[in-house]
Amino acid sequence: MSGPIRKHAMVPKRVILIVLDSVGVGALPDAAEYGDEGANTLRHVAEYNPHLKLPQLISLGLGNIGEFPGLNPVADCQGAFGKMSERSRGKDTITGHWEIAGLVLEKPFKTFPNGFPRALITAFEQAIDTRTLGNLAISGTEVIEEYGQEHMCTGYPIVYTSADSVFQIAAHEDIISVERLYEMCRLARQICHDEFLVARIIARPFRGVPGNFIRTERRRDYAIPPVGKTVLDFLSEHEIPVCGIGKIEDIFVNRGLTHSRHTGNNHTSMAATLETVQQLEKGLIFVNLVDFDMKYGHRNDVAGYAQALEQFDCWLPELKQIMTDNDMLIITADHGCDPATPGTDHTREYVPLLAWHPALTRCIDLGVRTSFTDIAQTVADFFLPGQISFGTSFLDELR
Repeated sequence: MSGPIRKHAMVPKRVILIVLDSVGVGALPDAAEYGDEGANTLRHVAEYNPHLKLPQLISLGLGNIGEFPGLNPVADCQGAFGKMSERSRGKDTITGHWEIAGLVLEKPFKTFPNGFPRALITAFEQAIDTRTLGNLAISGTEVIEEYGQEHMCTGYPIVYTSADSVFQIAAHEDIISVERLYEMCRLARQICHDEFLVARIIARPFRGVPGNFIRTERRRDYAIPPVGKTVLDFLSEHEIPVCGIGKIEDIFVNRGLTHSRHTGNNHTSMAATLETVQQLEKGLIFVNLVDFDMKYGHRNDVAGYAQALEQFDCWLPELKQIMTDNDMLIITADHGCDPATPGTDHTREYVPLLAWHPALTRCIDLGVRTSFTDIAQTVADFFLPGQISFGTSFLDELR
């Protein structure tokens, strides 16, 4: 639930878990099955931006994970580094975050590469009492350019999907109010079940005029609830605070969260993270930084992607400065979204694993982890050792 964060009279003990949405570090062995052979988000961003500077991430061991031009490995890094393979089938936001939290999906969510079945669209149009436009698999920027003017003339919302399991509804904020758009998404969420099961319904508001439409930051995601117990549930049941920042509350449908800060971009999410670290005396602070994916990966903006990485890197010293000896920082990603590839969809990649705490003064190689669930187990062990079994903890290696 959202609301003010209450201080706890306890010894400070926090995990700050930051997901750099879509910052993959190389194609997984099965990437060809997804059409992603050769994808490497970080390498290609570095190749296209030879002056990319990430000194903080390099000091934590980012350059030691793989070969990224200009991001050289350092033998005396002061962090723990590795990369993780996704055990779940899929390459979407929900699947990646759920696995980070301890859930492995054996079957991928349903996707609709040829658009949604007519029966689903008919049911949705009856629920919202109006026709729709679109119903195809297309990028978000392309769909509003193609249908935006007709939408403004007719008032019909634009429905589209992608390679992921998403039912997206785009509407101009001056034509359909954002609150009405959210209501449409909630109605779609009620319809998209059973044979039409979709992982996420996404509100995609935009503004502007034909030829110059811009998506706004009032996006909202309506996901299906986690299909099993996560480390978030485990912690909150043991009265350990769990604060979600960014779209974490949407991804987990508020399950297992004791506090939420719904922010719309990297800047506001990073600011909320600093505030929360100074307010919350104990618990998990789970952060999603969406701009890498939403603004740059899906839009094939390699230069913008590089700039966002540098902005995050410049922000890290402020976070590290306010962390205590009883805190731990974990930085990872949920999938790839290589902006240098011809397509605009997510890419099936390894994700980085960086860990740090103030007492860590040496370089630790965490290797190649076989599942994102190793983070869930490590977080659980940090607070309540030995009580759950999600994956393989790397907490002892950090000590």
